Amino acid sequence: MVTIRDPLWDTIRLDPVAVRIMDSVAFQRLRYIRQLGLAYLVYPGATHTRFDHALGVYHLATRALAILDEEGFLTRVDPLDRRLIPLAALLHDVGHYPFSHAIEELEEGLIPGHHEAVVGRFLEDDEVESALSGIAPDAAARVEALIRGNSSSPLQGLVSGSLDLDKIEYLKRDARFCGVPYGEVDVDRLLHALVVLRDPEGARLEVGVREKGVAALESLLFAKYQMFRNVYWHHAVRAATVMYKRIVADAILAGILEPEELIGRTDESLLFLLESRAPGTKIERWVGALRSRRLPKRLLEIVAADLDGEGVGEWMVFDSPLKREVEDRLASELGLEPGAIFLDYPAKPLMFDLDLLALRGDGEVIRLGPRGESGLIGLPRIADELYRSARVLRLFAFGEGLGESRAVRSALIGRIDPDALRSLAILSPSEISARLRSDSTLL
Repeated sequence: MVTIRDPLWDTIRLDPVAVRIMDSVAFQRLRYIRQLGLAYLVYPGATHTRFDHALGVYHLATRALAILDEEGFLTRVDPLDRRLIPLAALLHDVGHYPFSHAIEELEEGLIPGHHEAVVGRFLEDDEVESALSGIAPDAAARVEALIRGNSSSPLQGLVSGSLDLDKIEYLKRDARFCGVPYGEVDVDRLLHALVVLRDPEGARLEVGVREKGVAALESLLFAKYQMFRNVYWHHAVRAATVMYKRIVADAILAGILEPEELIGRTDESLLFLLESRAPGTKIERWVGALRSRRLPKRLLEIVAADLDGEGVGEWMVFDSPLKREVEDRLASELGLEPGAIFLDYPAKPLMFDLDLLALRGDGEVIRLGPRGESGLIGLPRIADELYRSARVLRLFAFGEGLGESRAVRSALIGRIDPDALRSLAILSPSEISARLRSDSTLL
């Protein structure tokens, strides 16, 4: 066993197989991918990495299994599943792109897929595969299924689910390193409330929670909301994120960067690659601006609650040719160069995702679903209200003078009609395309 000192969990002990995986080149790469992407430009302490986080999730997995085993819940679980759960927890983020989730907001086709979709490539790494194959010939395949949420294991929920250990770990760690009080989770209460239950509507065994742990579960969901509202979707964090996305997208569309080259890169190696391949171009200048924290400036923001209607603004969530065309038209109308305007409307529809078995005090097993359960958990029923207060549609601009001069920004802001932007947000993609082809202005 190897012992690691961690600022969040104090002591983390890794078994020999976990040590072999940790020492692999594929896993060591995670030391150089920041957990919160570009949030360190706003919260200076947010320089913790996917490496730290992965070790923490491994630690929680071993703790959870020990508690379940002590209480006799693992007697009906395949011993191989029990063995692989901590290793799946350790490897769950091994496929992450540089700066974590930001690139995954690019349009389909510009990236090879979600980080979990490419995890199999890293599990095929000689060092990782060798470590896993010593446990079972199909260990790598079973670990990938756990990470992607496709496993039939009763313990799947510990790796990917409503109460997975990843959520508990990242909320605690992110809050600690950002220096904010929002991500507090009652970890001990949640871990000691875990049970393995049989689905009353089927024969499958699943990880669930005792009724006494539901209040702690509700606080976890609220902590997630608070972190998205105050940290992950902070306006300056999103300003840096939209700029970074534009740099990567422009590089791919210009043929400077191939999508496959995003896989296996670290934060700094990708920025260096972009700079070295595009000297004297806007991409090189923008990478320099990102490094120097010269970010796009917020010109307008509208909370989701002021955008009535289901599906409103969803065409802005992911980058697309239509979105870039709208942004360039807006830039033209504001007298800015193409590419100087960014629309941002981040989404997390599963913020209050809930699909979990619960053991009531009288022994009844029920399933907690998206709307919660009367008298047991109420937060999901107000999820729409909380989600709409966390989401904000923002219009950012980047260019000479915007960073230094409030007068320049004020002049631009004075030319923007918020109602016009609201009207634009509620249009369907086909209606937007028609507007773009007409002579009418968007602002």
